[in-house]
Amino acid sequence: MRRQQKKKAEDFVHILFGNQAGLKQAVEKKNISQAMDCLRQCQQVAIELGTLIENAEGEGFVTVNMLEDYCESAYQLYETLNARRTINEQSQDAMWRQLEKIKHSVATEIEERVEAVFLPYKVSMWDSLESVWKAADQDPHCDAYVIPIPYYDQKSDKSDGELHYEGDQYPDYVPITRYDAYDFEKRRPDMIFIHNPYDQYNYATSVDPFFYAKNLKKYTDRLVYIPYFIFGEISLGNEADIERVKDYCITAGVLNADRVIVESEEIRKIYIDIWTETIGENSRRLWETKILALGSPKIDKIANTKKEDLHIPTEWLDIIQKIDGDWKKIVLYNTSIRALLQADGHMLIKKMKQVFETFKHRQAEVALIWRPHPLIPAMIKASRPELWEAYDKLVQDYRTEGWGIYDDSGDVDRAVVVSDAYYGDDSSVALLAQERGKPVRIQYVPPAKD
Repeated sequence: MRRQQKKKAEDFVHILFGNQAGLKQAVEKKNISQAMDCLRQCQQVAIELGTLIENAEGEGFVTVNMLEDYCESAYQLYETLNARRTINEQSQDAMWRQLEKIKHSVATEIEERVEAVFLPYKVSMWDSLESVWKAADQDPHCDAYVIPIPYYDQKSDKSDGELHYEGDQYPDYVPITRYDAYDFEKRRPDMIFIHNPYDQYNYATSVDPFFYAKNLKKYTDRLVYIPYFIFGEISLGNEADIERVKDYCITAGVLNADRVIVESEEIRKIYIDIWTETIGENSRRLWETKILALGSPKIDKIANTKKEDLHIPTEWLDIIQKIDGDWKKIVLYNTSIRALLQADGHMLIKKMKQVFETFKHRQAEVALIWRPHPLIPAMIKASRPELWEAYDKLVQDYRTEGWGIYDDSGDVDRAVVVSDAYYGDDSSVALLAQERGKPVRIQYVPPAKD
């Protein structure tokens, strides 16, 4: 039985105790009509409770049988009261004993189950929820549902563009439920987990408005937001770093969630300070309660991914392997959305061309895996359309020439684990590479001019 259903069952039991107390008082005062009304209510509530339990636990469940006996006792007392205008204490005491057994049965024999729903939108960001889902899925008292949600590219005028749904791209071990096959209003899950915090304020994409955090909170008792990114080490005293991450903290997901899970105690304090400064000092207790430093599932995933367990595509091996079968050194080159937004875009594309030329000339010894952020095309079209032609040509040329690997898969961890070093933008992927002990070097591109 779901947690909310069991709470309702316990409320019904509480009502039954109240009705029986009312019956006792009415009999003592010889108020026959009130006493008969109490017995009618006892029967009605017991029937509703029995129906609730039978629907959840099945026909013939022990508590349902107890309730049937209880209803029969209430009926017999009603008939006796109607005929004799009184009932003895022994009959009432027997009903009290029956009710105590029902209370004990509800408390101990009805298993409480939790329903948890996970709402990823980009499969490449699934690693930010996966370890939490695995724990829920393995809990015998929890029913966990993974429901990938659709999202739209944002056009330059902020209207919805192409619709995307990536539910068919998840690992085989993740059972998928269609977003249009789950009735949130009817099921009202105990917990909903999200990793997209932006609601309508995303530059590149927008999930369907039904899945905005401000709407989802209507359908659950606990909305949990876990960021799809990590910050790494940031000092509380470093104002430049704090300013850099501020926009990632002030989001609709944090505002509307009941709990926010962040990677470390330092990051938790930064969230709390930023929100307290924004809303007011009297809100500090709210953020201290809401924001928890429980670690990042992204780090869990990268730490537990073993190189020997990875499936390396044949087209990757064709580039990675030397003629003698040994592997070349592998460099992961990652480009981020933030760099495209903050840097001089034309200088960044020029820089990327230079990077590709360098590795192209060293392809006999070094294999390059280029993994651009999956939302870069949508972001450029929406916010930097003047860069689209040059960027698209860069991608097409790189892929056509075929000397390097272009990784647009949903599995970022594979590229991190298989590589020997990281080069590229300062991003969550760089931090994951650090977590695996890889050498990391951040590329520099001049910032955009105001």
